[in-house]
Amino acid sequence: MTLTAWIAIAVILVTVYCLIKRFETRLVLFTAGLFLCCIAMKPMAALDQFAKSMANASLIMAICSSMGFAYVVTTTGCDKNLVKFLAAPLNKLGILLIPATTIITSFINVAIPSASGCAAAVGATFIPVMIRAGIRPAAAGAAVLMGTFGSNISPGTSHNSVVAKIANMDMMDLISLHTPYSLAMVLIGAVGLTIVCLILRDNKPSANDYYTSADHSGGVERINPLKAIAPLVPLVILLLGNSYVPVIKMGVAQAMVIGAIFALIVSWVNPQQFTKDFFKGMGEGYGSVMGIIITAGVFAAGLKATGLIDAFVEVLKSSNEIARWGGSFGPFIMAAITGSGDAATFAFNEAVTPHAASFGMPIPNLGAMALISGQMGRTMSPIAGVVIVLSGLAMVPPIQLVKRTAIPLIVGVVVLALTIV
Repeated sequence: MTLTAWIAIAVILVTVYCLIKRFETRLVLFTAGLFLCCIAMKPMAALDQFAKSMANASLIMAICSSMGFAYVVTTTGCDKNLVKFLAAPLNKLGILLIPATTIITSFINVAIPSASGCAAAVGATFIPVMIRAGIRPAAAGAAVLMGTFGSNISPGTSHNSVVAKIANMDMMDLISLHTPYSLAMVLIGAVGLTIVCLILRDNKPSANDYYTSADHSGGVERINPLKAIAPLVPLVILLLGNSYVPVIKMGVAQAMVIGAIFALIVSWVNPQQFTKDFFKGMGEGYGSVMGIIITAGVFAAGLKATGLIDAFVEVLKSSNEIARWGGSFGPFIMAAITGSGDAATFAFNEAVTPHAASFGMPIPNLGAMALISGQMGRTMSPIAGVVIVLSGLAMVPPIQLVKRTAIPLIVGVVVLALTIV
């Protein structure tokens, strides 16, 4: 490798360190990418990539509209009605509450793609329900946490848009491709977590466990069925339109707008404030999610300018097995270390996935492997935002949640690497 490639490796280590220390993700990725382009004597490569990424029409439409819809679903209380509706039958399941909560959370996460947002909505209702049923707080929090990568099969998840664009295929076709693997990972996580919790005797609460359910009721006394189904409307439209009812086939942005209109009608709120919330969510989607995509692209441009990507691709070309394990454990480990599944997955897919064909893997498969493993890695990181949210709701240290999710997720990523082709 060249000298600049070795410098790039050092920059990667510094970048990981900065992400671990919780420095601003977009600042870290942009600075690292610009620095690498400068030492490679190609500073315009970083700026050109920045300009190219910020004007990516298909990603902007999908991500901003999804975030706008997510904002209004939250502000109208539709998400809490959905959670309350699904929590009602769970009270008497005993230890089976753990896998049931994980599976239901993953289902809700499809409708509410934000991991932290979904965790806050679900945890506020499910954690007290589980604790009252005799499950220890750490296990209750871990059960919700394990379901927070169900958004992998959501059309509102930005990673699906990114990989579909790289692979030059329809996003719903990509989701159909990796849905069996994504669902299998959720099932492995649910079953594995239940086994770990049984070993740790989490169905036998200790007198030392402290928890108060004050202010954790979810704020919904009576379920409104129409508000409960509102978060699912765009998902249903997209699934039916792309599978069974071609006459209603439409893009993500259009489905999200229809879902928002439905939420407005059933919630009967001030339309002016509702509109402000929707567009505020769109702005947040561009600033937060698109911001990471843009800066991850700059970082990937820096790695490419130094020659490190070419060297890495040459290594992957030597063996399909190396590519398989690199594509699964690379994003997984990076996300677990940094606490950001988005940063790890975007960087990998921007830099490596376009070259998949050169080392014997289809682009959609490698991209899907990276997006699934990245979100799984985040789910076992004690510094991930969603872990911190749930540890606060369960009133236990973050490491207690991770101690329960880590082994099932490691098993899951190994199975993923062995099965996806």
